[in-house]
Amino acid sequence: LMQEASESCYNTIKESWSEIDKVAAQSNGLYLLSKKFKTCKPLKNASDLKEYLDSLYSVAAQYDRPPKYPVNVVCNGIDGALKGKDILGRIFSGVVAELVIPIGRGSNDTMFYAAPFDLKEYSDSCKEYYGVSPRPHWITTYYGGHHVKEVLNRFGSNIIFSNGLRDPYSTGGVLENISTSIVAVKTKKGSHCLDIVSPRDDDPNWLVLQRNIEIEIINEWIMKYYQDL
Repeated sequence: LMQEASESCYNTIKESWSEIDKVAAQSNGLYLLSKKFKTCKPLKNASDLKEYLDSLYSVAAQYDRPPKYPVNVVCNGIDGALKGKDILGRIFSGVVAELVIPIGRGSNDTMFYAAPFDLKEYSDSCKEYYGVSPRPHWITTYYGGHHVKEVLNRFGSNIIFSNGLRDPYSTGGVLENISTSIVAVKTKKGSHCLDIVSPRDDDPNWLVLQRNIEIEIINEWIMKYYQDL
């Protein structure tokens, strides 16, 4: 989404990770980064800053909804920074035990730095901070997520899987109908949970249509229920 919004913004973010590491490696690097990004507390390592920025960009993409479109806001801030600013200066201008979500990235072929998911590191962190060891396979064991289509087709009914394809999580979503009552409703320009956000007068037509489709499906379920009584 960042690349779609602005190629220069995308490239600036992509280059910023190595720049952060480069500055952090200097004797007073963490002080410089803390001052540059006006952190509430002095940075203890570069990872804290990178993880914060990573989260900010990810959430902007996840909830890239009208009317403001956070991705555009972030990129406008980065691209609109004063000429002559370095990479980190432009970045700062844009920034002003059972549910284990294995979020990670492999090779550095996107604007993000490479950060493959490490289950051992994740588990050790949970144990250190919360005194609890995660159960990474509990969800799929309990709900049968290994073969979600097969399980839902056998035991599920009356489910709408709604996906906005601008939401990064949509790649792991159910994007096709499983049965006549387990259906996928997707919108090309939709973001995370946009269809259940309170309606606005300036909602685009495609969003209004998506909600109407879902309401129609639910009404059909209710009618069938009463017919079968």
